[in-house]
Amino acid sequence: MLVLWITLERYRLVKDITTIENLQNVVKVRLSPKRFAHTLGVLDMARRLANHYGVSIEKAEVAAVLHDAMKERPLQEMQTMVMDAQIAVDSEMLNNGALLHGPAAAAYAKLELQIQDESICEAIRVHTLGSTHMSLLDKIIFLADYIEPNRDFPGVEELRALAFKDLNAAVIRAYDGTIRHLLDQGLSIHVDTIRGRNSVLLERSDT
Repeated sequence: MLVLWITLERYRLVKDITTIENLQNVVKVRLSPKRFAHTLGVLDMARRLANHYGVSIEKAEVAAVLHDAMKERPLQEMQTMVMDAQIAVDSEMLNNGALLHGPAAAAYAKLELQIQDESICEAIRVHTLGSTHMSLLDKIIFLADYIEPNRDFPGVEELRALAFKDLNAAVIRAYDGTIRHLLDQGLSIHVDTIRGRNSVLLERSDT
């Protein structure tokens, strides 16, 4: 009976995400009001950036709504989800929910919501740390998470304006802000963040 219940519950979830509004409702019950407000802010910014840069708005919407779907779940649940989806993570990520929630959300999208579009799942997976060879969709979700309308930090308005003029320059500035914050807090910087920033720098130098 338990297996049948899980199957029926998963079917219900999949059936209920036929519109972006329904997907929001699925995610809303998993998040605190503050986290859901952030998600809606990311959705708004992702739509605008996707429209500006000619990226699928529908894909940007799905990735934005799901990017933090596992953010407030227990670490053990994140670990199980990632392992079940066979998403490769290193030990640093596996033991840190702040780093693992992106891969865990990608796993949730694949396993629980049956979202098989790899570009969407990848944008969800890398939205916190970034990665090498980021797609336009990856960059849009990464940046939307950083500059969504609820964010308030020195220079955010200038960064929002830059995002619509030079996406790569804005992504680099977002990387810089993240790295600076981690340094100020005395925290480690994951290698994917360093490699991601370097990759975008090289991409800019080649154009």
